Amino acid sequence: MREIVREILKKTFEKCREKGLLQTQETPDFVVEIPKNKDHGDIAANLAMLLPKIEKKPPRDIAQILVSNIVDEDNMVEKAEIAGPGFINLYLKKNVWHSVLSKIEEAGENYGSSDIGKGVKIMVEFVSANPTGPLHIGHGRGAVVGDVISNILEYAGYDVEREYYINDIGNQMQNLGKAVYIRYQKLLKKDVEFPDDLYKGDYIIDIAKDVILKHGNKFFEVSEEDAINFFWPFASDTILKSIETDLEAFGVKFDTWFSEKQLFESGKVKSAIEHFKRTGLAYENEGALWFKTTDFGDEKDRVVVRDDGRTTYFASDIAYHKDKYERGFKNVIDVWGADHHGYIPRIRAVLEASGISNDDFNVVLIQMVNLLRNGQPVAMSTRGGEFVTLREVIDEVGKDSARFSFLTRRSDVSLDFDLEVAKQQNDENPVYYVQYGHARISSIISFAEEKGHPLPKYEEINEGQLIAPEELDIIKKLSQFTNVVTGSAKNYEPHRVAVYLMELVAQFHSYYNKHRVITEDEDLSRARLFLMSCIRRVLKNGLDLVGVDAPLKM
Repeated sequence: MREIVREILKKTFEKCREKGLLQTQETPDFVVEIPKNKDHGDIAANLAMLLPKIEKKPPRDIAQILVSNIVDEDNMVEKAEIAGPGFINLYLKKNVWHSVLSKIEEAGENYGSSDIGKGVKIMVEFVSANPTGPLHIGHGRGAVVGDVISNILEYAGYDVEREYYINDIGNQMQNLGKAVYIRYQKLLKKDVEFPDDLYKGDYIIDIAKDVILKHGNKFFEVSEEDAINFFWPFASDTILKSIETDLEAFGVKFDTWFSEKQLFESGKVKSAIEHFKRTGLAYENEGALWFKTTDFGDEKDRVVVRDDGRTTYFASDIAYHKDKYERGFKNVIDVWGADHHGYIPRIRAVLEASGISNDDFNVVLIQMVNLLRNGQPVAMSTRGGEFVTLREVIDEVGKDSARFSFLTRRSDVSLDFDLEVAKQQNDENPVYYVQYGHARISSIISFAEEKGHPLPKYEEINEGQLIAPEELDIIKKLSQFTNVVTGSAKNYEPHRVAVYLMELVAQFHSYYNKHRVITEDEDLSRARLFLMSCIRRVLKNGLDLVGVDAPLKM
C-alpha cells in the first residue's frame, strides 16, 4: 500500500509541475509511512516538506496544492488531509485494503518475500565461540540473531552463506590442552597441581575420562609438550562437535566452519602482513609490527606481530576478513558480543585499506542476557567454571521458546530471560501467545469444515462483508508484513519480525473475542473464514523466518 500511495503522489507531483503549480524539476525521495495514530490517515507522506527551498512557499501551502490535484486513476483515495507542518495524510477506500487478502492467497508461503537483494552474495558470520567450552546463553542469543538475519536476508532475495569462525590456534588452545592433561593425570592418581588460570568445569573432566577410555595411561610415557600437543586438538574437536550438536538442537546450521589454523597453514596471514608492509600501512617499531589504523579513524595504531615474533589476534582477523571478500562476498555481516564494540574501527581500517567500502561491512552487536528464574538472577558462571549452558536452557524451556524470547528486543539492548516465564503456557510467554494464535485459527478452520463450511478461495468470498473496524485494522496489519521483513533485512534487525507477530496475534485474539467467525450469514462466514486463513498464513511465514514451529494444535 505504501508503494501504491508513493506512485499516486509521484504522479500528483508531476501533474502539478506540468501545470506550472510547482517549480521543482525532480521528485524528491520522500518518506511514506503508516501513522501510529489511526486518526492521521492510512498513509502519511512528507513530500510537501521537502520542497519549500525551491518553491519558496510554506510546506502547508505546497501540501494544499498537491492535495487539490491528487491523481487517483484507480479511484483508491477516500480523502486527503494536511496535518501538522505539512504532512499529507491519505485515507484509502475499504476495497483497496481488501485486495491485500488476494495478494496473500496468491503469494502463499512467499508472501512477505522480495527481491531487494537481487541475488547479492552475502556472508553472515556468527557465534564463532572459541572451542574451549560449552555454549552459554549469551552465545544462544547471538546464534538466533545471526540465524534469523540469514533467514530474512534469504527471504529478501540475497544469496546468503552462514559461517562459523573457529579460533583453533594460540595460547587458548595450549591452555585447554594443559587443563585436560592435568585432569587426565589426576584421574590416574598422579599428584599434580591444577593452576587457577586454566579452564575448569566438569566438561574438562569428561574429556579427560574419554582420553582414558580410548588411550588408557599412554600419555604417562610421553613428554608434557607432546602430551599437550595431543590433548588440545582432541579436546578442541570434542568441544566443537558438542557445539555443533547443541546448535543443531537450537535449529542453527552453518554452511561453512572456517578454521583460523588454516589461515596460517595456507600462508594467508603471512601474505596479508606482507601486502600491508609493501603498501606502507604496516611498520616496525620497538621490534613489533604495527598497522596504521589511525590513518582510517582508529584511536591508535594496532600491533600485528609482537616483538617476540608471535602474531596477534588482529593479524588473523586481517587475513580472515580479506579472505571473506576474496571468496566473492559482496557484503559481510559479523555478529559480535557488545564487548567487541571497540574492535569495529580497526577491522574497518583494514577493509578500507583494502579498497572495501564501509557499506559492505556491518557488525551486529549482541548485548548480554540476564538469566532469571521467577524474577531472581541465576548465577551465570563461577570461578569453578560451572555455568548454565545453552543446551541446559534448550532442554528446560524448549527450542522455540528460547529462540523467540531472544528476539523480543533489539539485539543491542540487554535482555532479561526468565526460565519460568519461558515455560509457561499463557499470554506471558510470547512464543506461546503467537503459536496459540496459529493453532487457534487452525482449530477454527477445522471446526468450520466439520460444520460444512470449507475454506473458501478469494474469488468465492464477498470481501465487502469485511467492514468491521477490527477487520480492516487486521487487514492493514497484514499489508505491513512485507515492509516489516524488508526493513528487518535492510537494518539487520530480526526482532522486528517477532514484535510484528506479537502485535498481529494480539489483534487476532481481540477480534475473535468480539466477533464470531461462523455465523448464520453464509457470505459473512466465508469472508471471515478467508480472513482467518490469511492471518494464519502470515503467522506461519513469520514463524518460519524466526525458526519457530507453527503448530496446528496446542
